[in-house]
Amino acid sequence: MNRSRAVSLPRALDPVFHMRNLAVLGLALIVGLAFAGLSRAQDEMVVSHGYSFYGDLTYPADFEHFNYVNPDAPKGGELSFAALGTFDSMNPYTIKGRAGRLATMMYESLLGNGPADAYGEGYGLLAERVEYPKSKDWVIFHIRPGARFSDGSPVTAHDVLFSHNLLLEQGLPSYAAAVKKRIPKAEVIDDLAVKFYFTPGISRRSLIDQVGGVPVWSKKWFDETGARLDESRLETSPGSGPYVIDSVDVNRRIVYKRNPDYWGRDLPINRGRHNFDRIRVEYFGDDVAAFEGFKAGEYTFRLEGDSKKWAVNYDFPKIANGQVIKTELPDGTPPQPSGIVFNLRREVMQDRRLREALALAFNFEWTNESLQYGLFKQRSSFTQGTPLMAEGTPQGAELEFLKGLGDIVPPEMLSEPARLPHTSKPGRLADRRNLRKAMKLLDDAGWPVGDDGKRRNAAGQALSINFLFNTSNEGTLSAVAENYVKNVEVMGVAITLEKVDPAQFTLRERKFDYDLVFDGYRPFLSAGTGLMQQYGSEDAAFSIFNPAGLASPMVDAIIQASLRAQSRAEEQTALRALDRALRYEFFIIPVWYKDSYWVAYYDQYEHPDPLPPYDLGYLDFWWFDQTKADKLKTDGALR
Repeated sequence: MNRSRAVSLPRALDPVFHMRNLAVLGLALIVGLAFAGLSRAQDEMVVSHGYSFYGDLTYPADFEHFNYVNPDAPKGGELSFAALGTFDSMNPYTIKGRAGRLATMMYESLLGNGPADAYGEGYGLLAERVEYPKSKDWVIFHIRPGARFSDGSPVTAHDVLFSHNLLLEQGLPSYAAAVKKRIPKAEVIDDLAVKFYFTPGISRRSLIDQVGGVPVWSKKWFDETGARLDESRLETSPGSGPYVIDSVDVNRRIVYKRNPDYWGRDLPINRGRHNFDRIRVEYFGDDVAAFEGFKAGEYTFRLEGDSKKWAVNYDFPKIANGQVIKTELPDGTPPQPSGIVFNLRREVMQDRRLREALALAFNFEWTNESLQYGLFKQRSSFTQGTPLMAEGTPQGAELEFLKGLGDIVPPEMLSEPARLPHTSKPGRLADRRNLRKAMKLLDDAGWPVGDDGKRRNAAGQALSINFLFNTSNEGTLSAVAENYVKNVEVMGVAITLEKVDPAQFTLRERKFDYDLVFDGYRPFLSAGTGLMQQYGSEDAAFSIFNPAGLASPMVDAIIQASLRAQSRAEEQTALRALDRALRYEFFIIPVWYKDSYWVAYYDQYEHPDPLPPYDLGYLDFWWFDQTKADKLKTDGALR
């Protein structure tokens, strides 16, 4: 499974960012054509219990459970968390409406979530085995005979093919166009076997895991109801997953309950997982109200993203008496490449000098010390803190790789160190040295200052920029944005911080109606065609996963080369070069990161120790302690 992920909010601000759902990832792993250099050994077949591109699965066919879970974890209890904003739909597979949190969790795919202690691996869930030639020209998934939807009906190959075609017919147009290029044909072999064919001459990357990650829906339900995938609706089809919907109160709460008749509860891939009887999502208008709700016990688990709250506000009595645990837990994933994103679809943002000037207005050092209590480090890389992070000037295999791309690589990329963010003085918001550099850049870009202190071009048009901001992020992030705007205004730029509610923010983002937006991309630790969706030129004009609209032939070539890699060493070389190239293209002002989760929860939960490196897993493999929960209620900490 490719763990690259996309979210509309920075990871630190999204309380369910760490819920890995292969159904969502299946929708995200789309696009990208690349020339394949694989051998065509048609007669060499692979039959396996799982899939990784290089065939090096961590867990053998007879594994009993993932190493990091507690296989004897008790089942029971409830975990609840907060969501900000509103929702009006329970269909997460359309851009219409705002889907409720975890609305994908009822649905499973042929390959399940990869283990949180390995990367790029998927193991059979609905499928008991996968069969393909070494050439990866096609794949057959053999479905488990016992797989059932929550209404008791069997999951068949007909449901899988129906789901695949439904996404092509009613899913995102960009998805359909890309998949049709890569997967020209799919067919049912028998009731429990489905076959997908792949286009000759393209990379085999993310093909088998693409189709293996498609959510599987009930054909019978869609046929009987006439429901569409591209409509906003509260009614949901039966899924085959461990949870079903218990209740939905629009804009207030969603409750999921564990299905006692879940067909897959005893599978090795599921042992020690899905331990809570109920998962409850409580909605709040903003994070101030959400935090007060946590203190009052309205929900029981909080993944904190606000440095001020973490440093100052966790001093209430329930913390002091141990009823609420406040802790930092290790996070082994690369931090999300979040920051202030330039919309390169706008002509004004295509001038690199203007982007450089706007970046110099961000003072990380002052922000971190004055607003964030010194709790963060400055991010520079798209693969921060991993072996894929480009450092210094390119050397060895990376240098040879970049040279091999020819004139598409700017000469300075071969001879200069990887781009690092500028430094600022922490003593005051306005670093005069950086602002002077910025104003010189704006002059050079054709935006001199007029007598009124405003910058205009030769045609007399004022330099006017809008910065789109989601009001659900009020708090420290709001203060960061407001202070950044102050520095931009000092340079004579007319900038407007447009604070809009979550529904308007989602609509504006989908229409790319902004000059600047606080957003992010997915981190990556392996190659995959999802990279083309995020950073590739072909979909740059309309991909909601590419908020900058980046379209770079150099980046395209590097991604395509990563897809052709024949070994992990080759892949890592290409991805290190990709990090260097993305930083060179400069389409985002990098902000901050931390290498741990800030977690607070009522003392009724347990988790594996140590945690696996790639997931906090609180909705996956934590469990409930009934004795502790009873004490919390006796003491009045929870109702």
